[in-house]
Amino acid sequence: MNTRILVILSLLIGIGTVLHAVVPPVLFGVKPDMLLSMMFLGIILFPKPKYVLLLSIATGIISALTTSAPGGQIANIIDKPITAMVFLGMFLLIRKHVPTTVTAPVLTAVGTMISGSIFLSVALFIVGMMEGGFLALFLAVVLPAAAVNTILMVILYPIVQGIFNRSRPITATQNI
Repeated sequence: MNTRILVILSLLIGIGTVLHAVVPPVLFGVKPDMLLSMMFLGIILFPKPKYVLLLSIATGIISALTTSAPGGQIANIIDKPITAMVFLGMFLLIRKHVPTTVTAPVLTAVGTMISGSIFLSVALFIVGMMEGGFLALFLAVVLPAAAVNTILMVILYPIVQGIFNRSRPITATQNI
């Protein structure tokens, strides 16, 4: 693994952690997960399974430490690696056919909804509130989080892409 890539990924996780920690809970202690957009950005920048797995595990642990949702600790640790691998698969399938400036926000919205569904299913199962709670929480928390993460990706991806193009940092596909 390349140290420079790991440093960039850790910076994204740090930014996402701050975003995740300062967002207030919306309903029953569940809050929109802004750490997801940073995880997705890291996957788009370095789409290699070894980096995605490491990024998703770190994101899951940090998200579990900063959650206020009942059952959210276990749900975050389960949710993030699954979501990251699904996101990586979708990204690799369509990146050659559609420009990344389009796929990044679209996949961010889809990925946030996948993550939210997995998180809510696991958390509600742990808490024992499976009947009725999922739809209300999905509509009240996951859909707004998907919208916010998509807007964040629309703003951040071109900025990060411009910085990468100017500074020419190492990418996951280069061998040094």
